[in-house]
Amino acid sequence: MKSKKFLLSIGLICINSLLLRAQIITLGEVQKMAEANYPAIARYDIVEKTKEFSISNANKAYLPQGTLMSQATWQSDVTQIEMEIPQGMPPLEIPVPDQDQYRVVAELNQLIWGGGNIAAQKKSLKATAELEKKQLDTEVYALRERVNNLYFGILLMIANLQQQEILEKELQRNYDNVHTYLLNGVANEADLSAVKVEQLKAKQQRIMLEATLDAYLQMLSVVAGQIFTKEMAFEKPNPENEVIGPVINRPELQVFTAQEELIEIQNSLLKAKNMPTLSAFGQGGYGKPGLNLFDTKFSPYFLGGVRLSWNFGNLYRYNNDKKKIDLQKQSLHTQRKTFLYNLGMQIPQLQAEVEKFKKTMREDDEIIRHQTLIRKAAEVKVTNGSMTVSDLMKEINSEEAAKQAKTLHEIQYLMSIYSLKHAVNQ
Repeated sequence: MKSKKFLLSIGLICINSLLLRAQIITLGEVQKMAEANYPAIARYDIVEKTKEFSISNANKAYLPQGTLMSQATWQSDVTQIEMEIPQGMPPLEIPVPDQDQYRVVAELNQLIWGGGNIAAQKKSLKATAELEKKQLDTEVYALRERVNNLYFGILLMIANLQQQEILEKELQRNYDNVHTYLLNGVANEADLSAVKVEQLKAKQQRIMLEATLDAYLQMLSVVAGQIFTKEMAFEKPNPENEVIGPVINRPELQVFTAQEELIEIQNSLLKAKNMPTLSAFGQGGYGKPGLNLFDTKFSPYFLGGVRLSWNFGNLYRYNNDKKKIDLQKQSLHTQRKTFLYNLGMQIPQLQAEVEKFKKTMREDDEIIRHQTLIRKAAEVKVTNGSMTVSDLMKEINSEEAAKQAKTLHEIQYLMSIYSLKHAVNQ
């Protein structure tokens, strides 16, 4: 039974290992994972809900607005009517209000026309929420470049490790050859040591590459919220599929557009503040006196009507406020021009980088071909005794350097394409 469980466990481990090895990771998938894992993504929903609550509050201005007020006062004098009564007429008693007065008043106001203020407020709330979302877009957009750098760093380390494995096999082959030469009296211990030193250096280099790869994998795992291992297959993007057009569509430009719309709405708000408002009202109260000033008893009362109010004090500041808004427009226009100016300088540099690595890659295969011929010729010379093993190691290292340069140029070429793509947001 134990042996069966052991075999089953081994089988599951093997299947799991095969599944991990078969898992293919693409840059596009990692970008989506990173965006979904980015903590600030939750702010999109927060901004939207905040906007809905704020607009709902603004709409409540059309509902009847009630106030309740109570007061008790004492006044030093009251209204009195003094009349001379002609002789022969009965005395006329005119009541005198008390000096202490009390009142409880409830009032309802119904807005009829607000001068466009509420509509402008709702537009401002929507524009502010849209601006916050566009600003959040720029944060998420900056995340892409971070993911690109980590992903291409992983590709570079994987390619270098593959090349390192080839180098170690090549060094082992030469070590075996030199060991044979030593047995045949053609080489000496120093020649064998020269190859061994290169093997140890190659092992050190592999340890450094593996450590760097592990670091990149860990950082990408944190950014994407998904564990990545060296057993996974990271797919190299195909540069031929990346078509970059001339149109610039950066999220920063959308932020500028959202800011412009918000400034225009501020103009509408400014105008609405200087408009009169029309409302209907009803007031009910209970006090002493009521509406009849000469009634010294507590009595209820009611009144209603239409009220037109206009706070024209804002007109004093209207021209200055309007000029401030115009200055905001000018400042925003300058910021947009500056951004496009800097981007206009950056894009040609990135395009030049793409062409540089593209041209450099054309010569890599030819350089490797010649270095391989030189290395093979050096091996023959060592066999014939006309070249030292140390010189052969130099040729092997030169061939390895050429191959690593090709790997580096390929990754740099991909990175330059994606940097250009990132610069124009396509």
